[in-house]
Amino acid sequence: MREIIAINPVLLAALLSWFLAQAVKIPIYYFQNGKWNFALIVASGGMPSSHSALVSATSYLIGLLYGFDTPLFAVATVTALIVIHDATGVRREAGRQAIAINSIIEDLARGKFADQEKLREMLGHTPLEAFSGMFLGLGVAQLIWFLGR
Repeated sequence: MREIIAINPVLLAALLSWFLAQAVKIPIYYFQNGKWNFALIVASGGMPSSHSALVSATSYLIGLLYGFDTPLFAVATVTALIVIHDATGVRREAGRQAIAINSIIEDLARGKFADQEKLREMLGHTPLEAFSGMFLGLGVAQLIWFLGR
């Protein structure tokens, strides 16, 4: 196990956090909707945020391995904050706009707009989804750091 982690522990933590966040969306969706949706393994949006998990694991493990007082940790943390802000801000608003536009398309379905493709509505994250992803990423980074020692 240590040999695998030693190759690139930061990349491993980032990818594992992303995968786990994506994978857990499937049973969450099942419990909320009563049906399985395996397409969620590659979908954006939803609980927990895989983007937040990935960047949190990256910055935290960089801090654990190279120091929390290094420029590398600072860059990783600022990047993580930008990604999390974007996920809860811009992308979430884009999702709200998609919901409104899809409602208009459905209302106009009897006319010439009937063949209009619906927009994806689950684009961004609520703050809870982003924080859940962040904590998942921190946990994976801690585990990778511990196993790699």
